[in-house]
Amino acid sequence: MRSSRRMLVGVGVLAVVLAACGSSKTATPASSPGTTTGGSTTAVGGPNPNAKEVLPPGDIPDTQVYVSYTPTAGGYSLSYPQGWAKRETASVTTFNQIFNTIEVATTKTVVAPTIASARSTLSAKLSSLPGFKLIKVDSVMRTAGPAIRIVYNATSAPDPVTGKKGTLDVERYLLWHNGTLVTITLSGAHGSDNVDPWKKVTNSFAWK
Repeated sequence: MRSSRRMLVGVGVLAVVLAACGSSKTATPASSPGTTTGGSTTAVGGPNPNAKEVLPPGDIPDTQVYVSYTPTAGGYSLSYPQGWAKRETASVTTFNQIFNTIEVATTKTVVAPTIASARSTLSAKLSSLPGFKLIKVDSVMRTAGPAIRIVYNATSAPDPVTGKKGTLDVERYLLWHNGTLVTITLSGAHGSDNVDPWKKVTNSFAWK
């Protein structure tokens, strides 16, 4: 009898222990399909519309605001990205923002530039630039009229902090009117998608 009672008591204690162990476990909720911890997606493969736009170095955002500029000496006007640093001299104005630069230079010349003259004269001068690689020379139409465009690569100046150099994508536009030549040079980090911003700037150019 005592052995039977001891057996029953032992079974009862074991059942209580097992029940306690089972109740201590909590269920892990299943994650919803397409949800990530970073919150970058809200559905399977779908982008988060509230995520902040991440641009490669040198890319000018689509939301960039542009403001008008006319040099003290007059002669022309154009729009440039608001907030960019501006530096003016007698004949050259430079706008700069980290990886991007817009330089506008004014000179006097009797003869209008051509594709041939740009290839023979300007390309020869530009070839002395570090890392120069000519891509093409062509003629394009802008709001102010036809322009000679020189597209090339060059090596940037050393970074003031790291000392590192990088490859630049450069487009140089030559616009001529009544003996005045305006050269607009736009440069940015190699691979930057600035086709539309650069076209916006060069299309905003107007003779005064």
